[in-house]
Amino acid sequence: MTGTVIASAPGRVNLIGEHTDYNDGFALPIALDRHTEVTLRRTDYDAVTVRAEGHGEARFRVDIEPGDVTGWAAYVAGVFWAAHEAGVTVSGADLTITSTVPVGAGLSSSAALECAVLTAISAAAGVVLDPIQAARIAQTAENDYVGAPTGLLDQVASMCGRDGHALLVDFADTSVEAVPFDPTADGVELVVVDSRTTHGHAGGEYSARRDSCERAARDLGVAMLREVADDDLDEVLAAVVDPVDRLRARHVVTENRRVLDAVQALRARDLPTFGLLMDCSHASMRDDFAITTPVIDRIAEVARRHGALGARMTGGGFGGSVIALMPPDAIDGMTAALHDEARAADRPSPEVRVARAGAGAQVITPR
Repeated sequence: MTGTVIASAPGRVNLIGEHTDYNDGFALPIALDRHTEVTLRRTDYDAVTVRAEGHGEARFRVDIEPGDVTGWAAYVAGVFWAAHEAGVTVSGADLTITSTVPVGAGLSSSAALECAVLTAISAAAGVVLDPIQAARIAQTAENDYVGAPTGLLDQVASMCGRDGHALLVDFADTSVEAVPFDPTADGVELVVVDSRTTHGHAGGEYSARRDSCERAARDLGVAMLREVADDDLDEVLAAVVDPVDRLRARHVVTENRRVLDAVQALRARDLPTFGLLMDCSHASMRDDFAITTPVIDRIAEVARRHGALGARMTGGGFGGSVIALMPPDAIDGMTAALHDEARAADRPSPEVRVARAGAGAQVITPR
């Protein structure tokens, strides 16, 4: 066993495929080149002390149970609990956490934290976890300890990320296929615009969308919406009793098709088609799944007006970030326009950054 371990895990951007993971569908995320880093030092005590930049300090016993720890520290405590439940030996430790993944921006800061903590715990215990197994343990922490009913997308992206590649994830069998993603080579950049309007997965809106999908699946006589073909969709969806549930199902079924079409476009280096699919995805999230906001919609509109090949919200919704494929010489103009609109509306100016597809969770320096 190792006394001190430094581990990191990235946030993620989902290029396309929103709210498909818990419907056994497809998604196409990348791991970001922004990370949460955890330094874990084993101790002889039966308690864990956590210090996180910007959040202060928390302490809890190793043998915690769901409900014992709340707030930001629940994400850390939940990983210790879920790791123990999965058979990984956990012990007393001091943890120091730093991060460059913005919180509440829809870039999966929670999964980055969970995966970094789990990577440190398993390395300290001398255990090698399969990346998908690790992703499931991290998801268990978020679902069953924190109480956020999220799917597996964020944790898979954080654990399995690969430099210069997107990940085609099939959630029916949790298979992951690397797809080359280097828009810079074709003269455009992936730009992430943090709206600086936060969101929270533990809120009721996420749960409501999940419940709606489950009701629609029951009405259609399938276990998961993944099983619904997109042929003659209006006729098929007529069997869904509630009109709102019908819209939610329409988004999931059409989004699955968009993911597969997007992969084909990337493999053909057809970024204009990829951008069009991003636009269609955003419209579906806005009109059928109702998870965008006026600020998010406006950011996407401004990006398109300034030459984006495509723009869409990324993440669970109700705030967060927009991604856009932008010509490099158009980024400054878009940024200035967004800042001007924010000042006129007396709201925080969005933060604009270029993103790259990065590597997944890893141990940095065991010592």
